[in-house]
Amino acid sequence: MLIAALAALALSASGEATPPAAQPAAPAFDGRLETLRRYPSDARQGVAVGPNDVYAVSNWSLTRYDKATGEKKAEWSGDPRRFPHINSCTVIAAELVCASSNFPSTPHVSTVEVFDPQDLRHVRTIALGLGTGSLTWIERHDGAWWGMFANYDGRGGEAPRDHRHTTLVRFDDQWRRSESWALPASILERIAPMSISGGGWGPDGRLYLSGHDHPELYVVAFSKGGGVLDHVETLGMEAEGQAVDWDESTPGVLYGITRRTREILAMKARDGD
Repeated sequence: MLIAALAALALSASGEATPPAAQPAAPAFDGRLETLRRYPSDARQGVAVGPNDVYAVSNWSLTRYDKATGEKKAEWSGDPRRFPHINSCTVIAAELVCASSNFPSTPHVSTVEVFDPQDLRHVRTIALGLGTGSLTWIERHDGAWWGMFANYDGRGGEAPRDHRHTTLVRFDDQWRRSESWALPASILERIAPMSISGGGWGPDGRLYLSGHDHPELYVVAFSKGGGVLDHVETLGMEAEGQAVDWDESTPGVLYGITRRTREILAMKARDGD
């Protein structure tokens, strides 16, 4: 959710697919992310972060906390029949944009749910329909919308697809699918039998993905050929997967959750040499 990309929200799509932007020359992050702060919360699925607030994401409920004090400022609870699994959110152009699906039900149905970031009033729904998998994160980057569709083995899976069918999709401004990529085997073997729960572009311009259970981040890049992402490296963190969000107001700080205690974690990434 790079800030520079937000201006593209007002533009209409050109209808032509363009290659993803080249990686900038900024230094990569190195090693394990250090936990800086913990916020008591009711988070089950993930966290979003804005300039002054953090948001706990918990299936059919959202809670806004003051970033400085941790005070609860607003909350929203929806009908579980309509909002069974809001998995992640991110602040884009003064809106809280969330990835939602009917997980663990099948066939997979995915939506983008948009909320007011202050009072958490539900604003609108973008219905993405059947197929591909369950939408777990949504992002705005390089003049396009990006979403990850999870697939699973067993519970929540839709045969004949399994975790190997987890897919990154790029959409234009009319939510037409323009391109998609698969995950490399080195990540798939780590996340099996589950899938990818969170993701987004860091301040270094690289794409970071988080799984369902493991305390690690996967750094990926677009390959120069083929339709499979390159696995660049894996970084450790305290958050056991789930949805994460980079803090644009404090570059290098990533927010995640720990479901053991339902705390929101602010974690700092170290710059590499």
